[in-house]
Amino acid sequence: MPYRIATDIHTHTLFSRHAYSTIAENVAAARAAGLELLGSADHFSEMLFPEQHIRNFQFFLNQGIWPRTWDGVTLLRGAEVDIVSTSGAFFGQDIACPQSIVGHPYRQEKSLFEHVTGDLDYLVASVHNAAFARGASVAETTQMYLAALENPRVLVLGHTGRSGVVFDVDEVLTAAKERGKLIEINNHSLEGQGHHEACRRIAERCAELGVGITVSSDAHIAPAIGRFPFAEGLLEEVHFPEELIKNRSRDVLLDTMATAGVCDLRTLKGDAVA
Repeated sequence: MPYRIATDIHTHTLFSRHAYSTIAENVAAARAAGLELLGSADHFSEMLFPEQHIRNFQFFLNQGIWPRTWDGVTLLRGAEVDIVSTSGAFFGQDIACPQSIVGHPYRQEKSLFEHVTGDLDYLVASVHNAAFARGASVAETTQMYLAALENPRVLVLGHTGRSGVVFDVDEVLTAAKERGKLIEINNHSLEGQGHHEACRRIAERCAELGVGITVSSDAHIAPAIGRFPFAEGLLEEVHFPEELIKNRSRDVLLDTMATAGVCDLRTLKGDAVA
């Protein structure tokens, strides 16, 4: 059964440093792929810079200048944030940020995480370096994902099938369902053979438990935007119900975000031009 997937909310631009396209190139690619909505979710992670300062992350701070509808595509502002401890903490939450990008002291004390992500529409929470979880129990790693889901800005748990972290799948998926949040089926994770079985098991349990998913390209170059051949193949293998694919259309995704309490952008429904 072919699936209709009209949005892609885990994509990267040049800002992520190991990606190769601009936001304009990604929007054009989304338009060419027939997408209704594009979400840009560059890395917010220690992997980008050797020293952490708000000046390094100005790319996120100024995204309010992006048009909500660009070349007929609805555009959302997100970030892929790194989970960095078994407590479910995110990169930047323990980094003080006393001054703005021009050196003015902030009146209110906030962390780097709060300043950088505060005006974004949604977050994808992912593990990229699982060294911190080495030796942790399954109970501890499960609690890590549960804590990440509790953050009100997190919409998606990113590529859990390739995280390198073993966790109680059913407990995490049930929590995601209860909060109306999404589990990612990541096309990039399936391009090789190393993660297929873990991703398949997660997809199967999402189907059986009725957990919403998002299908993402994790594109690091514009031509990959809106292309999900491996993810769609996996979903077909397990006869995944289309109604649980919450990014199958712009309107379904925006409703899901609002219902989960992440961000209410339902005024954008129907704005894009096909």
